[in-house]
Amino acid sequence: MKLTKPQKEILNHPARFKVVVSGRRFGKTYASIASLAKHASVPNTKVMYVAPSYRMAKQIVWEDLKSMLRDKNWIKKINESELTITLVNASIIMLRSVDNPDSIRGLGLDHIVIDEAADVAHLAEVWNAVLRPTLSDREGSALIISSPKGRGALYDLYQNEKRLDAWKSWQFTTIEGGNVSEEEIEAAKRDMDERTFKQEYLAQWVDYSGLIYYAFGDHNILQRPDMLADGGTMLHIGIDFNIDPGCAVIAVKTQLGLHIIDEIEIYGTNTQEMAAEIQRKYKNRRAIVYPDASGAQRRTSAGGITDHIILSNAGFQLKVGSINPAVKDRIASVNSVMKEDNVRLTIDPNCVKVINGLSKHVYKEGTRAPEKDSGLDHFNDALGYMVNHLFPMNIKPRTNHERPFGQKARRTL
Repeated sequence: MKLTKPQKEILNHPARFKVVVSGRRFGKTYASIASLAKHASVPNTKVMYVAPSYRMAKQIVWEDLKSMLRDKNWIKKINESELTITLVNASIIMLRSVDNPDSIRGLGLDHIVIDEAADVAHLAEVWNAVLRPTLSDREGSALIISSPKGRGALYDLYQNEKRLDAWKSWQFTTIEGGNVSEEEIEAAKRDMDERTFKQEYLAQWVDYSGLIYYAFGDHNILQRPDMLADGGTMLHIGIDFNIDPGCAVIAVKTQLGLHIIDEIEIYGTNTQEMAAEIQRKYKNRRAIVYPDASGAQRRTSAGGITDHIILSNAGFQLKVGSINPAVKDRIASVNSVMKEDNVRLTIDPNCVKVINGLSKHVYKEGTRAPEKDSGLDHFNDALGYMVNHLFPMNIKPRTNHERPFGQKARRTL
């Protein structure tokens, strides 16, 4: 697999500390792997790939990294449990996550790749107190790569090139990566809200202060008595598992998208009671449920069975992944279907809790995290699970060359 021109520019630049922000499907994963391989090709070096979580570290690069190194006949030994590869030249490549900083502290490294840096909690503290010190005794280097997300700690690192000689920053759009066609990008622009498109495809630093669901308005509130009266239509239900309160958003599909017909809020409840309430209100109705993924392990009811099993036993069809989609993706999906020039989500005016959440929920000041103290997040979460599944923020690649080493397509972050 060949490097693209932007990837070559990044890898060949002599700067010690490199920061790259790019649009989706630019090729961040392969650039990360190529950077690890380049530095590990020098004998007796220690290089590390760092992700926001252990799951991301393993899912994003582990298999592709092993495949590339096998093709080069570089591998001497692989430790699957520790995600460590020893090469024939005595170099070592390690995968770690910042949710376990103790596995990083005290190491001396020649090179670090920090992937999806904007998703690293407390990035400034992690960089200054954990990662940067590992590079000191060996005078190591770093590649910090991510999609941009607000003007937080990643933005501050991006700005370092303006005041520090050892730093260099790049900003690449999705189209510059060469993996997504102009037609697909134009299609995404039509589907998505402007702010999300600028961030995800144009790699712009977008301010996320203020209202979260800024695309919501009166154009999304609509009475559809025909939808309420149609007892044969499949129900689509988003559920957020909570005890105080448990929330469900109930919708039906329309020709244009989705219409919310009802909301259920129960305090001091559990999943068994929520399922029973849905069955009481919509007796003998077929329903697809889009629950919180944590319900595969979580048990809010007596009897020792999980929330997902309770819903399945109640006769509901479940559509849910092994993990929840990222909060930013759920928010982007909901905003995209509420755009005034392309309305695909309408809400019955009697759904006052849903309307209240969409119209008032804001970001926590100075962050890109939704505020939770008001309780407005519960219905928005339930809605987000459903909308993101039905209207995901998919980006179609132009060719297979974005997929390293001939593997099947997977979610690219």
